[in-house]
Amino acid sequence: MDLEKIGKFISEQRKELGLTQEQLGEKLGVTNKTVSRWETGTYMPPADVLLSMSELFGVTINEILSGRNLSDDEYKQAAEENLTQTIKSSAFDLKDRIEFFKKKWKKDNRFGLTLGMIVILVIIVLGFFYGAEFTLIGAIAGFAFAIYEHNRMMIYIENHAYDGTGK
Repeated sequence: MDLEKIGKFISEQRKELGLTQEQLGEKLGVTNKTVSRWETGTYMPPADVLLSMSELFGVTINEILSGRNLSDDEYKQAAEENLTQTIKSSAFDLKDRIEFFKKKWKKDNRFGLTLGMIVILVIIVLGFFYGAEFTLIGAIAGFAFAIYEHNRMMIYIENHAYDGTGK
């Protein structure tokens, strides 16, 4: 996130409402010096203040964090970028980021994982009716599927939790 861009946006929104830094500070429960620090990009407003600003300015938190008004098409992409940046710069340690992205990957891939497990179980069940070859094939396929999906998940986690590029 670009703190200077965010600060400029806060300043523009404040001026559109015809408020001084002191008046905005009073409405948000902070000093005019704090508002000045936000507007110069020295500090980031805390989450509760972002929510209050959003309501006061009539913009979304996502727009504040992006430092500009967003069209509907831009909104989703900006939300993902802002969430990623917030996670990277938050108090989460590496272990927390890894756990977050592991859960996110599992959620995003649950259909494929479920379908793969069903196919493997069908092959194993066929082994009970048509011979041990199917059971062996099902077990090998299950093992290969688990390794493949685990590696895909780890690549996703490495790309997101360590460097945040998402590539």
